[in-house]
Amino acid sequence: MLREVWLNIGVEKVDMHEDTTVKALLDNSVTKMFMNKKMTAKYGFKLQKLNKLVMVRNVDRTNNSRETITHQVKVNVYYKSYIERIRIDMCNLQRTDIILDMLWLQVYNPEINWEMKEVKITRYPPIYRRKIVVKKDIEKKKSREENQSNREIR
Repeated sequence: MLREVWLNIGVEKVDMHEDTTVKALLDNSVTKMFMNKKMTAKYGFKLQKLNKLVMVRNVDRTNNSRETITHQVKVNVYYKSYIERIRIDMCNLQRTDIILDMLWLQVYNPEINWEMKEVKITRYPPIYRRKIVVKKDIEKKKSREENQSNREIR
């Protein structure tokens, strides 16, 4: 029996601080995070061209002849009270907006209740290559920036 776990996560444009909630699939068989190209177009995410094309591999490890990754998107991804700034590769996904990879699962080691399809993140890595920030800190920073811009207007 195939078990899938889907999360409702927030995805925020880094440059505009606009966000949306999407469904993300936890997938322990992929080694990179992916965002659907259609989603990036729909929400107007800023694309960053890669210096080198990345080949997409099928489940059987053969190269996918119809797909190469040419762009990525830098976003803040948040789930519950934590937020993480990451770069996500773009490709055509059939039925999901975002796929969270094995590395994400290894780093956060979430508690997954397969029966209830619930995910709890109770462990956070003390040091990790991705920047992890408490969401409250982001909200404080936005508030400081708004206060600063209000002072400059006066």
